[in-house]
Amino acid sequence: MAIIETEATLHEAHRDNHTHRDVNGGWLRPAVFGAMDGLVSNLALMTGVAGGSVGQQTIVITGLAGLAAGAFSMAAGEYTSVASQRELVEAELDVERRELRKHPKDELEELAALYESRGVDPDLAREVATQLSRDPEQALEIHAREELGIDPGDLPSPLVAAVSSFGAFALGALLPVLPYLLGASSLWPAVLLALVGLFACGALVAKVTARTWWFSGLRQLALGGAAAGVTYALGTLFGTAVG
Repeated sequence: MAIIETEATLHEAHRDNHTHRDVNGGWLRPAVFGAMDGLVSNLALMTGVAGGSVGQQTIVITGLAGLAAGAFSMAAGEYTSVASQRELVEAELDVERRELRKHPKDELEELAALYESRGVDPDLAREVATQLSRDPEQALEIHAREELGIDPGDLPSPLVAAVSSFGAFALGALLPVLPYLLGASSLWPAVLLALVGLFACGALVAKVTARTWWFSGLRQLALGGAAAGVTYALGTLFGTAVG
């Protein structure tokens, strides 16, 4: 009895711990990319303008304009990209659906041959393919996974991608502007807050992707800091040349 209980406990532990994160939901990539892009692009934009020795009001307006333009651009781009990808997948699914309807025997043989190529006994492979092909929708799902590498029931949503991208970009782009809106009169509070935000975003992403949090945070910090430094130098150079 002790052995049975131990095996049951191990089985339950495996069942509870053997879970995976959602990698096809359509929200993670645009949200992460949007937040990083909002932080880096708006920080770089504001530091570039500030390098040209312009007034505080100009910097704030630039930051707010960059936030609005970037957020709408990211949302539109993500929606179009994901919608186009989904339409392409659905078109391929229609092709496979027609083939299953017009040539069911050929599709069954194709599926059996696929299982056989993976080491399944020929008779068993044909039996499995026959059973799976009895339900047209299940057959379509199996063929889509095996031939196209997609899950018809788990396609990314264009709306989710667009909303995630818009919100994440706006939130990221707001950080460099926030100190000015709260009364700051110099660029450095905005830079410091944005760099802290970059590190925090990198560390947060690591929690989702199982990467080392400090490495991911420092990587984002270095990339954002480099972009801000380069644009500030260019703004100073151009400002001096124009002046």
